[in-house]
Amino acid sequence: MKAKLETITSDSDSSFRILLTPNLNELFYWHFHPEYEIVYVEAASGFRHIGDHISKYEGSDIALIGPNIPHLNFDYGVKTTVDTVVVQMKENFLGTDFFSLPEIAAIKELFEKAKTGLAFYGATKQLAGEKLKQLTVLPHFEQLITLLQVFNLLAKSEEVEMLKARPIASASVLKEQQRLQKIYHFIEANYQNEIDVNAVAKMCNLTTAAFCRYFKKSTHYTFTHFLNQFRINQSKKLLLQNKNVTEACYESGFANISYFNKIFKKITGENPSAFRKKHLME
Repeated sequence: MKAKLETITSDSDSSFRILLTPNLNELFYWHFHPEYEIVYVEAASGFRHIGDHISKYEGSDIALIGPNIPHLNFDYGVKTTVDTVVVQMKENFLGTDFFSLPEIAAIKELFEKAKTGLAFYGATKQLAGEKLKQLTVLPHFEQLITLLQVFNLLAKSEEVEMLKARPIASASVLKEQQRLQKIYHFIEANYQNEIDVNAVAKMCNLTTAAFCRYFKKSTHYTFTHFLNQFRINQSKKLLLQNKNVTEACYESGFANISYFNKIFKKITGENPSAFRKKHLME
């Protein structure tokens, strides 16, 4: 079972990346990335598969996963409603000297332990989960403060399980990562404009046909689907910032409302107005 490298960039105006329920439950997404990841999921039940560790969770689960540890999406195979918050960050997301601060010693130790994977239970899981669920509706500064509070809570908790997962290391994988990152950075910088797949292929020194084959093999998605997924994630954030559907549509790079509504429902299972109403009322 070969793990796929996931290429990640931080959110705009932020030092980390937040993902809401990605709706991957029909996709077996066995993957890894060089960033740390904290995952909180709420579902009737599901499986936690991180490295060699496999276990079942009931109701909710929270895990802190270190760099390059292969893991499966927490909602895989879940047939009931799933709510997930994922935060991904580089090891030096707050600067190279951040972990040298004496006030951060406990969090530094937490990140060291997370290099082989950690899971939390009990009151820690509940308290940290509630804070993570608040992140998407907070301004950037409050997001950072809340995230640090979560890490501090986890660092001081004794309700923790060491998963003892092993990271992946490969020179060829790292080279491939750089190529995918180039593509991802291009999408991040240009998603609000029309993106021509021919131009992206040329940027990679590939023919369009070769690029499409390469991209599908590397990500399991067509380029169009990947771009739409990225734009929908951006539109979710805009809707949660109280933007209306029309604003979210055009500011996330879609050219017309009807296509935006169609793709949003296809990817998320609900239309944009229902998503906005549901989450803003919580």
